Amino acid sequence: MITSKDNKHVKNLIALQTKAKERKKQNLFVVEGIRMVEETPRHLLRELYCSESFAAKNPDRYDCEILSDALYKSVSDTQSPQGILAVVEKPHYELQDYLHTDAAPLFLVLEDIQDPGNLGTMMRTAEGAGATAVILSPNTVDLFNPKTIRSTMGSIYRLPYLVSDNLAETIATLQSAGVSVYAAHLKGKKDYCDCDYTGATAFLIGNEGNGLSDEIASLADTYIRIPMEGQLESLNAAVSAALLMYECHRQR
Repeated sequence: MITSKDNKHVKNLIALQTKAKERKKQNLFVVEGIRMVEETPRHLLRELYCSESFAAKNPDRYDCEILSDALYKSVSDTQSPQGILAVVEKPHYELQDYLHTDAAPLFLVLEDIQDPGNLGTMMRTAEGAGATAVILSPNTVDLFNPKTIRSTMGSIYRLPYLVSDNLAETIATLQSAGVSVYAAHLKGKKDYCDCDYTGATAFLIGNEGNGLSDEIASLADTYIRIPMEGQLESLNAAVSAALLMYECHRQR
């Protein structure tokens, strides 16, 4: 049983939990809880740890390194840890592999989303709505932030994602492949329900506070609007993404 914070594995767990640059450098991330651990694809599972209390209650169920309860609590990112976590290798995807996988692919393109919970919710919703992949700008919050991972509810394993080095170029690639690009925008004249999303489609969703940048918004083929009552100008980014993707799902 590991009891020291000076243990190299413990130090690395803490680094992976708290530092995006370490997750990027090592191409690894941490998941917590029974469900997330059991859903981890075996070929991506690198290390497995549990608390001494968890091990006592689940003898022989998991082959894992055991941490003292106090030490486990110090490496966990949750307030009420279940007692098991895993170090997982990040999956890798290429955009070209998904441009023509479906007759009508659906992409969710996110520019500079900053809230981990929002991003995780959008991943989860995208899976539910049948999206092909989610594309993220380079300044979007780290997809493998522990809070984001929890919010995905396992979608991180099942929904392809791509972090674009240049979002404008990526949008151009989508368009050249026949994908129609729609931006939820205050200048939109068309109601989002009045467009045809049965063909290859991409929705652009911008930063929670500022929306889409002028540069990225200008690349859209069509501006669409979500009707607002009262004095609101916009909805939560994750809610907007859900409305658009599920309208696409309804039409199909």
